[in-house]
Amino acid sequence: MTLDTLAGRFAYNDDHEAFRRTVRSFLEREGVPHVAAWEADRLVPRDFWRKAGAIGMLCPSVAERYGGPGLDFGYNAVVDEEMAYAGVPAGFSLQSDIVVGYLEHYGSDEQKAQWLPRMVSGEVITAIAMTEPGTGSDLQAIRTTARKDGNHYVLNGTKTYITNGQNTDLTLVVAKTDPDAIPAWKGMSIILVESDRAGFRKGRNLDKIGQEAADTSELFFDDVRVPITHCLGEEGKGFTYLMSQLPQERLSIAISVQASAQKAFDETVAFTKDRKAFAGVVFDFQNTRFVLAGLKAKLQVGWAHLDWAIARHLKGALTNEEGAAAKLWHSELQWEVMDQCLQLHGGAGYMNEYPIARSWRAARVSRIYGGTSEIMKEVIGRKL
Repeated sequence: MTLDTLAGRFAYNDDHEAFRRTVRSFLEREGVPHVAAWEADRLVPRDFWRKAGAIGMLCPSVAERYGGPGLDFGYNAVVDEEMAYAGVPAGFSLQSDIVVGYLEHYGSDEQKAQWLPRMVSGEVITAIAMTEPGTGSDLQAIRTTARKDGNHYVLNGTKTYITNGQNTDLTLVVAKTDPDAIPAWKGMSIILVESDRAGFRKGRNLDKIGQEAADTSELFFDDVRVPITHCLGEEGKGFTYLMSQLPQERLSIAISVQASAQKAFDETVAFTKDRKAFAGVVFDFQNTRFVLAGLKAKLQVGWAHLDWAIARHLKGALTNEEGAAAKLWHSELQWEVMDQCLQLHGGAGYMNEYPIARSWRAARVSRIYGGTSEIMKEVIGRKL
């Protein structure tokens, strides 16, 4: 089963589906055969990014004047679905669905001209540095500072759990340009920092329980000097910018986790129909079929909801709490699917040679990153 066999989807048009075929073919040829090696190396090579950029997989929304195709978010969603279903771990969604939006909406003409074309081509890989060793969901408590010194900022601080941290060429660093501001969010800004700046250092490629090939790093800033012109948008507006981009970020996660859940389900149906047990196969047991039937029903609901959310986002109408609800529901569904599918694999499910083991481990973070499930409930609850 593949994603295009899901009947009745309405978020996409024929152009989206033609693009999907191109993406799928590319991943089958250039991605899937290499995943095991990338996991062993704990890094996706940069040439894979450039190959993806060459076929238009990166940053589809970027305008033609900045080297992009100027397409809608539906093309991002296609890439997210196909990457997740194929199990290819490159951090494309961070670049295409999150980082690029900040530059598109708040960057100066000079910043856009300098960075967007190379983000589209895959020549430049980006990251966004928010989380710190002592600060996760409470973003206002960050301690990284960007102090003015003449026509430069001087950055000091430490970031952690940074996706694309080892490969990054350009990092959007969330820092306090006014540490004394009350409330604290009014003193936060986003500063563009190139990786070759003196005082910038990439730390460990962190040892995670899953998603081994998706590099996640510590980043250190020790008196890093960058020009004042590297501030993204207005100084002191960083927190506002971050909040405004959350619906798309959380929708992007919801899309990916739904597709990965579908893949785990499809693989489990095939496994249970092949696995011998008591003169039959595991699929013959009523309990197996009932578990799979329940998961199938929830996945069906999930796809319908995603199409609604994608269509709503394409109209610019998806709210912050709707994005939070999508991230909450689909990440919780993903974990339910993964856990029950692993159980149906029996002892084989605990062996890393089976895809379900890798998928199960990789899925655990979905209810944490992009805002924990508890934070998502808080966001939704505030609007009740």
